[in-house]
Amino acid sequence: MMFRRPYMLVLVSPLVLASSAKAQQVQTTLNDFFVPGTQPHEFVDGLQSPPNCTGCHSGFDPVTAPYERWTHSMMGQSGRDPIFYAALEVANNDVKDVGELCLRCHVPQAWYEGNSVPTDGSAVTDDQRYGVACIICHRAVDPIYTPGVSPAEDESILANLQHPITNPHNASLVLDPQDRRRGPLDLGNFFVHDWLQSPHHRSSSLCANCHEVSNPVYTRQADGSYVMNDLDTPGPDDKYQQFPIERTYSEWLMSDFAVGPIDMGGRFGGTLTEVSSCQDCHMPQTVGQVCSFGPGRNNIRQHDFAGANTWVLRAINEQYPSFQTGLTPSGVEASIARNISMLQRAADLDVTDDGTFLNVRITNQTGHKLPAGYVEGRRMWVNVVFRDDQGQDVGEFGAYDQATATLDAASTKVYEAKLGLTPDVAAATGKTPGESFHFALNNVWVKDNRIPPRGFTNANFEAVQSPPVAYSYADGQHWDDTPYAIPEGAATAQVRVYYQTTSREYIEFLRDNGGTPGQTAYDLWDDPAVGNKSEPALMLETTVMISSPCVADLDMDGDVDLGDFGRFGTAFGSMLGDPNYDSAADLDNNGFINLGDFGAFGAEFGRDDC
Repeated sequence: MMFRRPYMLVLVSPLVLASSAKAQQVQTTLNDFFVPGTQPHEFVDGLQSPPNCTGCHSGFDPVTAPYERWTHSMMGQSGRDPIFYAALEVANNDVKDVGELCLRCHVPQAWYEGNSVPTDGSAVTDDQRYGVACIICHRAVDPIYTPGVSPAEDESILANLQHPITNPHNASLVLDPQDRRRGPLDLGNFFVHDWLQSPHHRSSSLCANCHEVSNPVYTRQADGSYVMNDLDTPGPDDKYQQFPIERTYSEWLMSDFAVGPIDMGGRFGGTLTEVSSCQDCHMPQTVGQVCSFGPGRNNIRQHDFAGANTWVLRAINEQYPSFQTGLTPSGVEASIARNISMLQRAADLDVTDDGTFLNVRITNQTGHKLPAGYVEGRRMWVNVVFRDDQGQDVGEFGAYDQATATLDAASTKVYEAKLGLTPDVAAATGKTPGESFHFALNNVWVKDNRIPPRGFTNANFEAVQSPPVAYSYADGQHWDDTPYAIPEGAATAQVRVYYQTTSREYIEFLRDNGGTPGQTAYDLWDDPAVGNKSEPALMLETTVMISSPCVADLDMDGDVDLGDFGRFGTAFGSMLGDPNYDSAADLDNNGFINLGDFGAFGAEFGRDDC
């Protein structure tokens, strides 16, 4: 039996609505969201809460001590995220008990300890709101046993697992039933608890457990569409047959980094120049101690978990007392600064022009799409401001008004992914078909023009449910170009690339549909001292001189040489209507080819940058 909790048989069609026309809630049950792996209370030893780790793993070095860095990350605070709780409210209203799936990722300790019901998170205790707690990762077992590599104890753990994992996603972890802390290092005699050395903790496969998110209520059809399952029934075991919500790990798996390592010149910090795994970039290697009484090492990992969230830690610090969160204002700002630094290192910017168009190229230097992860409300865009030789603005693309949090998206390239509802799901749930923020109901990708990583191929990304949508990239392309028409009088162009965590459109949706949690999230977002309307983070910036048009390149071969001189000489002295008149040689467009044109031609003769 796959069912882990008592359930009621519901003899209805797959899309069932509540009697209230206002709610129109799909009547799923906990069984619809069943995920294999270790189940609640399947332990010999209980799970220690994070504060129990502070005695040895905090307070001795602000750079290397794991606890302070972890607790000031979104990993450490995922159970207190106000955006999460607003989205959770919407999801539960749309699809009954879907919060079971959400809580498993955001407060896994609460889930394993049986506190995910009610699925609105109201049973989660303060200690369980630490999010992805230390003990969750450090008791994680590689679900694939490799003789001679995996700890020998894992063979029996996996053999006795009631619900084996075929491909990790949706927080489908296997946890050691005994309190044996696992990590990549050999601790020798420097320990106060049972431990096992685990190569799994250096592998990106550890991250796949949570950074692959699927909706198990939908199953993929032969034509590529997604149809809702019979209710009260677990989804297919294969995540690639479920509806894809996030495929960050799979994007990495299909990138060159998975084959790596790739020499990135130390771009992502730490002592490694070559990087491959998720940990190499998000947990930079450094020198020092990870335990207050342990030896110094040259290969420890900082527990930074830097990502792309630019303001929510501030909101958590505003909402909760520090004795619950462990947060300090300075630690919050330092963590946000690390996230912005990660954004700035994620891409390169190259700008060229031909006198008529400015071309902006963004190159993705990460191991996944850019931007990556949770797609709702997240976006990256190009802003271009043209100025004349007096420094006055003569044109702008991608303008953003901070006062109203409004982006002129129509004038520029916005990199984002958008999901939506097919007409049948929309009709059955009382929603509008097409683009939608109804996370738990969405069953189609409407747009995905995010820049793929190096090693991208269309076939591989299609295979892992992460192809471009309403956009195209050639195999091998991990950059994108956007041309901007150069306005008359432009002498310089200032080009910026911005990233935003939470768009106005998304936060207003949460406010209007998420009840009290939605209003709380909106108020924090709107507060100038907290979210400041999710002020965009500057990722990349450059200012370039605009090339003057090469009007004397009459044969359009890229330079002004004797070939152009001969053509100009033939036309010189003619006027509109004469057989020798050549409009290309009429550089001032006055209908005569005379000394005025000759002067302009002479000024460009010998030019080879056309």
